Amino acid sequence: MSDGSCRRDRKRRYFALICAFVLFVLSVSFAADNDVFDSRHASEDVALSTDASSVFWKNAGVTYAEKGKNGESVGRYRTEIRSRWTKDNLYFLFICPYETLYLRPQPKTAEETYDLWDWDVAEVFLGTDFNNIRKYKEFELSPQGEWIDLDIDLTKPQHEDGWTWNSGFVVAARVDRESQVWYGAMRIPFAALGIDSPKSGEEFRINLFRSQGPPSQRVEITWRPTMRETFHVPERFGVLRLTGIPKQ
Repeated sequence: MSDGSCRRDRKRRYFALICAFVLFVLSVSFAADNDVFDSRHASEDVALSTDASSVFWKNAGVTYAEKGKNGESVGRYRTEIRSRWTKDNLYFLFICPYETLYLRPQPKTAEETYDLWDWDVAEVFLGTDFNNIRKYKEFELSPQGEWIDLDIDLTKPQHEDGWTWNSGFVVAARVDRESQVWYGAMRIPFAALGIDSPKSGEEFRINLFRSQGPPSQRVEITWRPTMRETFHVPERFGVLRLTGIPKQ
């Protein structure tokens, strides 16, 4: 092989290595972005609403729960989730396409509902301790406006015992039967998370879930797949980051 051919061959290999490195960096960056959910700041609290077209929710951070527990696609059940925060509260809005609702008979919304997770529900798991990740809070709401909040400690044999904890969070729900979409909103006091003065750039540990349909057709929808049969896998949580409103 001539010297010219050797030089050209080395250049081609060098170029291929550069391309592979760039693709690797981009893939890592994309994966990292999928681990972070930005919640955007609002200057003041508002009445809790499920109106996704409102100014409040239009300016929210957005992510999607679109995988099953083992990373498989959930197709039409892909769920949009929005978030905002103020100096006192953290807000979430779930936009949930459905085919058939699986609802608890005789719902009660004035008090929390134990075992709400057995029915159609949207859930936020939220932790503030990056050292002891087995302790976190769980917030649930149903299409009927039922709710439950739990103080989870996975070191205990029955972590559901944490349901006696009360955070003071508020929910709102609405079902659009014509479009087959239900909307669920939460307002969680930062005080319930042990946060006195939230700041832009602050981060928390989070995962987001939804359960859809009767037992025979149950679909479990996740933001960060747990790769196990349970949602309670804190090692698989991502990050919720408080941010300001982007400049227009």
